[in-house]
Amino acid sequence: MINQLGNYSLVFCVLFSIFIITQSIRAIISKNSKFDGIFYNLVFLQLFLVVFSFFCLVVNFIVSDFSNVTVYNNSHTSKPLFYKISGVWGNHEGSLLLWLLVLILFLFLFILNSKKSENSYKLLTILFQEVIIFGFLLFIIFTSNPFEYVFPTPIEGLGLNPILQDPALAIHPPILYLGYVGTSLVFSSSLAATVNKSINSDWAKHIKKWIFASWIFLTLGIMLGSIWAYYELGWGGFWFWDPVENVSLMPWLCLTALLHSVLVLEKRNSLKNWTIILSIATFALSMSGTFLVRSGILNSIHTFANDPSRGLFILIFLFILILLAIIIYFSYEIKNTNPSNNFFWLSKETAVLINNWFMMYFLSVVLVGTLYPIFLEVISNEKISVGAPFYHKLMVPFLIPFFIFMSIGPRLKWIKDKFTKINYYQILILILSLVISYLIVEYSGVKYLFSTILISTSIFLFYSSASDLVKKNVQFPQKISHFAFSLLIISILVNGIYSKEINSNMKVGDNLTFMNKKIEFKSINFEKQDNYNLLRGNFEITEEGKIPINFQPEIRIYDQPVISTSEADIKTNLLNDNFIVFSLLKEGEVFNVRYQQKPFMIWIWISLIMLAFGGSLALIKK
Repeated sequence: MINQLGNYSLVFCVLFSIFIITQSIRAIISKNSKFDGIFYNLVFLQLFLVVFSFFCLVVNFIVSDFSNVTVYNNSHTSKPLFYKISGVWGNHEGSLLLWLLVLILFLFLFILNSKKSENSYKLLTILFQEVIIFGFLLFIIFTSNPFEYVFPTPIEGLGLNPILQDPALAIHPPILYLGYVGTSLVFSSSLAATVNKSINSDWAKHIKKWIFASWIFLTLGIMLGSIWAYYELGWGGFWFWDPVENVSLMPWLCLTALLHSVLVLEKRNSLKNWTIILSIATFALSMSGTFLVRSGILNSIHTFANDPSRGLFILIFLFILILLAIIIYFSYEIKNTNPSNNFFWLSKETAVLINNWFMMYFLSVVLVGTLYPIFLEVISNEKISVGAPFYHKLMVPFLIPFFIFMSIGPRLKWIKDKFTKINYYQILILILSLVISYLIVEYSGVKYLFSTILISTSIFLFYSSASDLVKKNVQFPQKISHFAFSLLIISILVNGIYSKEINSNMKVGDNLTFMNKKIEFKSINFEKQDNYNLLRGNFEITEEGKIPINFQPEIRIYDQPVISTSEADIKTNLLNDNFIVFSLLKEGEVFNVRYQQKPFMIWIWISLIMLAFGGSLALIKK
C-alpha cells in the first residue's frame, strides 16, 4: 500500500510539472503583469507530493518491506535503524528521489524569496527549473523507480555496502546534493535574466545568495567525503584524485569563480556575459558529474550504478539543456556597451578576473585528467589511470603566482589603484617567507627548489590574509574565507611534507621500531555485534620519555553482504594525527599493519569549516 502511494505521488507530480510549465508559458506569452498566486500553490503541492513519496520510501526501509526492490537491494533486518534510514539515499534510486526533492524545495524557496523581483523574471525561472524537474521525474519513473516490486517477496534483503554504513557518509550525500541542486536554480535564474534582459547589479545581488548557498553546501559536502575517506577507507589520506572526487571538485572551482564574478557584477555592473557563462558551466559540470557517476563509466568506490541506459538518458537530457542554454545565450546575448568593462590593470576587478583565469585553468586540468582515460578507452580500448603526479605537475607551478595574486588582490581598490599598495614591507615579508620555507625544505630533506618557492608563497598568503583580519576596511566574511583558504593550503603542504608511514606484516607479540617509536602488537579480541563480527587489535606505541599510547583498530566482517572492512584508530591532537590500521592476510595469523603520523590533519578540517563559515556570514549579511 505504501509502495503504491509513493509511486502514485510521483505520477501526480509529473502532471503538476506539466501543468506548471504550461501555465508559466501562458503567463509569459500573455505578459501577465500580475504574478498569480496559483504558482505558489502548485509548487507547494508538487513539493508536498515528493516529500510524501520520499516519506513512503523511508517507511519502507524502516519496516524492511522487501517487496520493494530498492529496499531488498539495499537493506537488511539486522541493520541498525540509523543506517536503514540513511540507506534510503545510499543507493541510486533513493538518492535521485532526494535529488528531486531538493530541486523542488529550492524552487519553492526561490518563489518565496523573490517577491520584489519582476514577474516575467520569476515566471521564466519557474519555467526553466520545472523543465529540469520534469526531466528528472521522467528519469526516475522510467529508469530508476524506487517503488518497483519484487515477487515473490524475499524473506531477507541483500544489505547495504558496509563502507556506506558510516555517520559521515550518511549526511554527506544530502549536503552535497544541496550544493549540486543549487546550481540548477542559478542556471535557471541566469537564463531567465538573460531572456528578460535584466542582468544587472540588482539581479547579481538577488542571485548571489543562491550562489553562496550552493558553494557552502558543496564545500561542506566535499569536506565530509574527505573525512569519511580518511578514517573509513583505511588509506590514511583525505584526497586521492579519485574520479568521483574530481566530479565534485570541478563545480566547486567553477562556483568559486562565479562567486567572485557576481561580486564584480554587483559592484561595477560588469562581467555580465562571463557571469552567465559560468552559471551555465557550473550546472553543466554538476549534471555531467551525475551522468558519470550513474552511468558506470567511472570506476570508483563512490559510483552508484552500472547501467549505461541510465547514463544515456542523463546524457541526452544534459545535451538538450545545454543546447537550450547556448541558444538562449546567443539569442539574447548582452552587448558589451558598458565602458566599465575595460578594467584598469591594477584594480580589484582585474584581480578577480585573474582569479577566474586560474580557477578555469585548474578546472581544465581536473577535467582533462578525469575524462581523458574514458576517451582513450573508447578510442583505443586501452585502460589507464590518472593519479596524483599528473595533477601535481600541472597545477603546482601555477599555484605560486595564484597565491601571490590572492595575497595582493583583496587589498586593491575598485576601479583604480596605485602601485604603492605593493610596498616594501610586503616585499620584505615575501623575502622572509622564502628564507623560512628554505629552512623548512632543508630540514624536511626535500631537495626541490620548487618546494621552497611554493611554501614561501603559501606563507606569504597566510601572512597577508591573517593581517587582513585586523584591518577594518576589508569585509569580515571575505577575511574569514581567505584566511581559511590560506590555512588550508599551509596545512596541506605541511601534511604532505612531514607525513611519515611504515607498512609491515606482523603477528601477535611482534614489535618494530619506527621514528624512535616502538610499535608492539599485543593481542586480538573477538566480539559479536548486531550485524557484524569484530576483530579488535591491541597495539601499544611507546616513545622514550612519553606515556605509551594504546590503539585499537578493528576488522569488521559483516553478515549481509559478507564483506570485511578495516576501521582505523586515530589519536588526534592540534599538531598531528597518529593513525593505525590493520587488515587480515590470507595466512590467517599474519596481519598487515600500517602506522602513519599525519601532521596538521585537524587544521585541514578546521580550515574547511572556517571557509564555509565565511561563506555563511556573506550569505546572511545584509
